[in-house]
Parts: sequence; C-alpha cells; structure tokens
Amino acid sequence: MKKVSKRTRLVAGTAVAAALVAGTAGAVSAQASPAADQAGAAAKTEANSGGLVNSTHLGIDTAVQAAQGALKAAKKENQRVSVAVVDRNGNTLVTLRGDGAGPQSYEAAEKKAFTAVSWNAPTSELAKRLESAPTLKDIPGTLFLAGGAPVAAKGAPVAGIGVAGAPSGDLDEKFAKAGAAAIAK
Repeated sequence: MKKVSKRTRLVAGTAVAAALVAGTAGAVSAQASPAADQAGAAAKTEANSGGLVNSTHLGIDTAVQAAQGALKAAKKENQRVSVAVVDRNGNTLVTLRGDGAGPQSYEAAEKKAFTAVSWNAPTSELAKRLESAPTLKDIPGTLFLAGGAPVAAKGAPVAGIGVAGAPSGDLDEKFAKAGAAAIAK
C-alpha cells in the first residue's frame, strides 16, 4: 500500500471541505429571501468597488449659495446674524459673519449647523427632545437651540445650516430654512 503524504491529504481535505461549503451555500441561497438577495448584491457591489462606498456631499459653491441665502433673508428683516454651513460629516464648509453680528453668533451658528446635520432635524425639534433625554446636550459640539436646519438629498442628510444672532431662535431658524430653500431649486 502506497503511503499518502501529509501535503496530499491536506489538499484533498481542503477540496472536500470547499465542495461541502459550496453545496451548503447553494442550498441556503436557493431558499434566501429577496432582502437577502439585495444584501448580497450590495455586498458584491461594494466588493467590486474595492470596498469604497459612494455618498452625496454638498459642494462648496452650493454651500456658499445657502449661506448667502440665509444672510440675505436676515438682512431683509434688519437682523445681524452669523451663518454656518457644515457638510454631512459636520465639517465647516462656510461661515459668514454678517455686519454687526455678535461675537457669540459665529460659534453658535457652527454648533447649530452641526447639530442639525447630526440628527437630520431642525434644532428647534431637537431642543424639545431634551425633556426626555437631557443628556443629549452633553454631546460635544452640539447646541440645542432653534436656528439649525438640515439639508437632505436623496433621503439622506448632506449638510446643516446654522444661524445665530437674531433676537429669537425662531428667527434664526427661519433664516436657516431660507438658506436651505435657496439651494433646493
């Protein structure tokens, strides 16, 4: 009887195991749901793209347009405000400090924009959530005061616009929404 080497046994065993796995995977995939098929297709797409995922971001020109739209709305009502636009990751793209805006308004506008994009909701709504979750305000970089508005595209947040400096948060938020409307066209 011929002696089989350890290497030959290892190769043969690996081939048998691969065949078993392939057979089992085939049986399982034959019973897979449409959701599993979609997840598999998404995984293949990601694998085919080298693990890269596409996402939508607001361009700098559009960010400037949004900030200017908010500042213009505030000027119409003789309000001195600062405006900030952040991208989907909360990074500041544009900050405009209007003539006569208070020194605190610059940082507050950035924080409101960051907060709006982080939760994809106007900051006035988020401020109401503090009643049931008061520790939200402890998250660094956030400000739960009215004046921040999210900007969404294809159902996902792409930016946040924050306005600060008007006598009320309602006005700040009105101007932030005007900035969002300026780029929604």
